[in-house]
Amino acid sequence: MQSLQQKASEWSGVAASDAFAIDETNIFNVLGGSIEPFVDLSTNFYNRVYNDEEEWFRSIFARSRKEDAIRNQYEFFVQRMGGPPLYSNRKGHPALIGRHRPFPVTHEAAERWLHHMQQALDSTPSIDPAIKAKMMNFFRHTAFFLVAGNEMAREAKEVPCKHKNKLPV
Repeated sequence: MQSLQQKASEWSGVAASDAFAIDETNIFNVLGGSIEPFVDLSTNFYNRVYNDEEEWFRSIFARSRKEDAIRNQYEFFVQRMGGPPLYSNRKGHPALIGRHRPFPVTHEAAERWLHHMQQALDSTPSIDPAIKAKMMNFFRHTAFFLVAGNEMAREAKEVPCKHKNKLPV
């Protein structure tokens, strides 16, 4: 059975070594030790998401306030890319699969999310192109890691417990 990381690599086309190249350099420090590039990226991204022409995609985010989504994302990015643990200090462990469980994280949704992230990266001048490439590999792999986690959770619901009929009454 493939691990979630293996599925993420297969589906995203990004090897784990390329996805986690963000760990070879402290991106937070490379970007000046400031949260601003991450705030800019997340704001740019969510402005695109909340204005997406596809209603099915916008509806995924309908239960979240845009300001909260922006903050959650930039705090996670800052923390994951070498900065202070802003996200964990406020919300606890990121637990990406669990936090995304309520949402339909499908292949189609991942590709749409990545489309907006690529556009957001392309229009965030405070991030160096080499860093953008590393970030995009991480985002692509992580998006499909979440798809794999979503599928695993769905399959677990469909598989009856082998002990179901053996429990004492």
